[in-house]
Amino acid sequence: MINLKINKNRVGPILGRHPWVFQGAIKQTPEGLTSGMTVALFDETGRFLAQGYFNSYSQMAVRLWSWDEEEKIDLDFFIRRVRSAYELRKKYVESKQTDSYRLINSENDLLPGLIVDKYGDYLCAQFHNRGIEFWKLMVIDALEKVLEPKGIYERSDVGGRKDEEAGAKTGVISGDVPDRIKITENGFKFWVDVARGQKTGFFLDQRDKRAALQKYVDGKNVLNCFSYTGGFSVYALSAGAKKVVSVDSAEEALELAEENIKLNGLNPKKCEFICADVKDYLSGLGQKDPDIREDFEVIILDPPAFVKDRRKIAEGLQGYRKINEMAFRLLSSEGILVTASCSMHVSLQDFRYAVSEAAARARKNVQILETFTHGIDHPELVSFGEGEYLKCLFARVI
Repeated sequence: MINLKINKNRVGPILGRHPWVFQGAIKQTPEGLTSGMTVALFDETGRFLAQGYFNSYSQMAVRLWSWDEEEKIDLDFFIRRVRSAYELRKKYVESKQTDSYRLINSENDLLPGLIVDKYGDYLCAQFHNRGIEFWKLMVIDALEKVLEPKGIYERSDVGGRKDEEAGAKTGVISGDVPDRIKITENGFKFWVDVARGQKTGFFLDQRDKRAALQKYVDGKNVLNCFSYTGGFSVYALSAGAKKVVSVDSAEEALELAEENIKLNGLNPKKCEFICADVKDYLSGLGQKDPDIREDFEVIILDPPAFVKDRRKIAEGLQGYRKINEMAFRLLSSEGILVTASCSMHVSLQDFRYAVSEAAARARKNVQILETFTHGIDHPELVSFGEGEYLKCLFARVI
């Protein structure tokens, strides 16, 4: 283990148990450190602060995972971390109705840089940087010992790896993983494509929002924008929606969405699948004569992150304002908009204000009926505000 001294004016966040240590906080970084090496942090008086792994000589130098000087980083360490995370999900999430969830939520489960999603009897893992990748074999060993999965698939193809010139790594790590995995969520069945789907294959973080949608859709026409593989569409149809239109720019996602409708025994005649850019589609609807265009009483906006860089927050908020304004203009009185943002750089307050501006521009009075953030399987470390990425508002036009 390598000892690093922290500047006296930078120890506060570490004592506050924030998991990131930036290069400027370190008094001197010795040559020869490689990503993944265990480091212990001390203040200028020699007091132990925390330990973690060295990540790189870039801005974010160390990621912390322990504030115990005596804790040894070995296989037992990873087994303890994995077991702790697994027991939380088993207690509050896993049931006969739900067999899939986020198992390891990176920093928030004190395993920074690691994402593991559980899909039935299989796991899908993402190693977000070189530092956590250094521990890959030990992580996989711990996962196998604690969960005994039938197979583990790797989807380390996230954008952050490019910054470290780590390159994408995908494929089966252990066991035998089928091309598609059938999962159960709140009693519904879904096909998950872990090899080619977005992220790790399915948006598990919207499970509670999909369930909440059901009380608003009975007898309604529903428009599901950025529908991906039809999660919200399945829930809406099962709850009595008159019709559901699913719009996404990926043809293969829509094909899987159609399969998911059939998988749950729902009537495909009540569905329409449109491959299009959502912004263009909404704009086209808005330009049609209101007397002849199709009306929707419920619209769902679940876009990809509009802000992936802190320097583009203003541009991203403008994107949220524009797309929500288009949706509000299509909704009449009593209409419901379910609108989400998964941009970590956009706060709930800023997102709500963007939605408020959108409503004002559309000349609509709007109530927020429900507000959602993370689910239980996506816990947030209280000291790590950067982990608060998901915001979802259920809004009613009055």
